[in-house]
Amino acid sequence: MKHLLNTLFVTSEDIYLSLDGENVVANRERQEVARYPLHTLSGIVSFSYSGASPALMGACAQRDIALAFCTPRGRFLARVTGESSGNVLLRRAQYRVADDPGPCCRIARSMIFGKVYNAQWSIQRTRRDHGLRVDGESLATAAGHLKGLLPQIASEASLESLRGLEGASATVYFGVFEQLILREKPLFAFSGRSRRPPLDPVNALLSFAYSLLTHDCAAALESVGLDSYVGFLHRDRPGRASLALDLMEELRPCMADRFVLTLLNNRVVGEQDFDHLENGAVLLTDAGRRSFLKRWQERKREMLTHPYLREKVPWGLVPYVQALLLARTLRGDLDDYPPFLWK
Repeated sequence: MKHLLNTLFVTSEDIYLSLDGENVVANRERQEVARYPLHTLSGIVSFSYSGASPALMGACAQRDIALAFCTPRGRFLARVTGESSGNVLLRRAQYRVADDPGPCCRIARSMIFGKVYNAQWSIQRTRRDHGLRVDGESLATAAGHLKGLLPQIASEASLESLRGLEGASATVYFGVFEQLILREKPLFAFSGRSRRPPLDPVNALLSFAYSLLTHDCAAALESVGLDSYVGFLHRDRPGRASLALDLMEELRPCMADRFVLTLLNNRVVGEQDFDHLENGAVLLTDAGRRSFLKRWQERKREMLTHPYLREKVPWGLVPYVQALLLARTLRGDLDDYPPFLWK
């Protein structure tokens, strides 16, 4: 099993990354401020416009260290990759499936099945743990609606219809998402998803979590030899890691949404962690991002029993395990892709 290494998050906007031997060096105004051994890292995510040296980018590509660049506000810009890893026959199998509506839909519907299953379980978990603080009846109705969609998703043979079912499930899920937030609502009110830009603190947290999860999924897919840009549910689009977005679907409710709810309900974030811009956008402050990233790393180290493998793995390796299972499915070792069903 792959070992979970650290991810280096560079949150200061004026940090330039360079290579010194077997170390990544963080520099500010040509002065070294920190260094980290490359062998301890699985990924680097930089929120600095200053960038990184070509030597460091080459070293990361050679060592399969995922190096991604984002704006200081968290919008993904680019990712450094080296030679394509894995068996070329695996990627050819991936491309054939992506071009064949039947097999393509079978994999996509497994991922959406996992997403809807995990969404309804997230609702049920809040209803179970905080029954006296929430409207149990409306949550039960929403969870029941989502559960009722599962047989339809499992038998759907059309990608367009599958996308329709996914959209219907998202409407139900986000329709009750505010009830899963147990803190004061004037600040953490939620009336629905807003993306570019996020228009409230909850959406700012969700968007940042999704950005990080997309990076982790893309790195996991590339590490097992798959092309993260050729998806099944999300169709090809230049510059979009469509397969990473596919893989992320089933992990959104349990890895990203529940993490955000934990930050909110445990009072880890507050009003001071958000900037409200003139155009209505709400973004995390520098301190808010640092607090978020610290706890994101802690969360990734927590252990769980994988529902399909029945083995203990850290949360941070769940995208990697699912990428492995997807590769085995494409090779023909598994009849169907087993989605991650959170319990």
